[in-house]
Amino acid sequence: LCPEEAFVTLATCDSYAKGAMVLGQSLRDHHTTRKLVALLGPHVTEEAIKSIFDEVCVVNLIDSEDKANLALMKRPDLGVTFTKLHCWTLTQYSKCVFMDADTMVLSNIDELFEREELSAAPDPGWPDCFNSGVFVFKPSVETHEKLLTFCSENGSFDGGDQGVLNSYFDTWATADISKHLPFTYNLSSIAIYSYLPAFKQYGHNAKVVHFLGQVKPWNYSYDTQKGEVKGHSVSQQPGQLHPDYLLLWWQLYAKSVAPLLQKAYGNVPFHSGFVEVILYHSSTCTDHEQTSHPAAPAAPEPPKLSSEERKKRWEAGQIDYLGDDSFANIERKLDTFLK
Repeated sequence: LCPEEAFVTLATCDSYAKGAMVLGQSLRDHHTTRKLVALLGPHVTEEAIKSIFDEVCVVNLIDSEDKANLALMKRPDLGVTFTKLHCWTLTQYSKCVFMDADTMVLSNIDELFEREELSAAPDPGWPDCFNSGVFVFKPSVETHEKLLTFCSENGSFDGGDQGVLNSYFDTWATADISKHLPFTYNLSSIAIYSYLPAFKQYGHNAKVVHFLGQVKPWNYSYDTQKGEVKGHSVSQQPGQLHPDYLLLWWQLYAKSVAPLLQKAYGNVPFHSGFVEVILYHSSTCTDHEQTSHPAAPAAPEPPKLSSEERKKRWEAGQIDYLGDDSFANIERKLDTFLK
C-alpha cells in the first residue's frame, strides 16, 4: 500500500453515502493500492461505510472551531461547497484524488497519482472549465485557508464547488496541458448522448463514469432475480443515464454493498439510513431495493415556470435536463425560430 496517497469522496446525506460505497467498492474491485477516505456529513450513517473505506472523517460545519463557520455566516448557500473544500485538510496524505460519490471506476486508475494539482477533465457543458467530479490535489492547510477566504469573498459563479474551484485554479484551461485529464476519466451520460459518434469511437476506453444530472442510480430500483433496473428509459437523450453503466452500478451494489447494509441494519427501515422512497415505485423497499414493486400512479405535473424564472435557474446552473430544458424541447424551440 501507499499510505501517503488516497482516493477521497464526500457524502453529505445517506443517499450519496450509498453512491460512495459503490465507488469505494469499484476502486477495491480494480485493485487500487491507495487508501480510501470518505468525508461524511454529520448526519450520515457511518457503520456500513467503514467496511469499505480505510478512513471515515465526519465533517461538521457547525463546529465553532471550524474557520468555515465564520465564512458560512455570510454565505450560507455555499454549505456543501465548504464541505467539499475540507478535502484539502487531509494533510496526512501527500497527494489525493477526489471523486464525487456519483462516480464509478471501470478500471484501475492509480496512474492519476502521477499527475499534479489541479488536474481534472474538461466539463462537457463548458470545456474551458474543468469538471470537479474527479480531480487530483495536494492537501494543504494553507491552500484550504486560501480557498475558504476566496470562497467567502467571491462566492461561486455556479452556486457550487465547481465554480469556486475553477475561479481559484483559473489557469487550468491554458497553463499546462498535462493537467488536462482525458475525458475518459470523467465520462458523463450527458456527454455520451450529445456526441454519440465520439462515444462509439472512444467509449471502450472509459475509466470513470460520472452519473451527472438530477436522477442518480440510487433513485431507481433493481430486480435481482431478473437482473434488471426498473423504471429506466433506454431512449438515447441528453440527461438519460446510459443503461449499461446504470446496470453495472446496480450489479455492484447488489453483489457487494447491499449485503453490508443487510449485515449492519437488517431489514428494518431507519430514519437516517440508506432506505428511501424510490421515485418510480409506490412503496419503500425495506430490503435495500432488491425486489420489484408495481409502478406508482403518475404524479401530477409540477406547475410551469415563467420564462423569467427558467432563465434565472438556467443562469444559476439549475438546468432541468429531463424536463423543459431537455435537448428535444430546446431543438423544437429552435425549429420554430428557424422556420
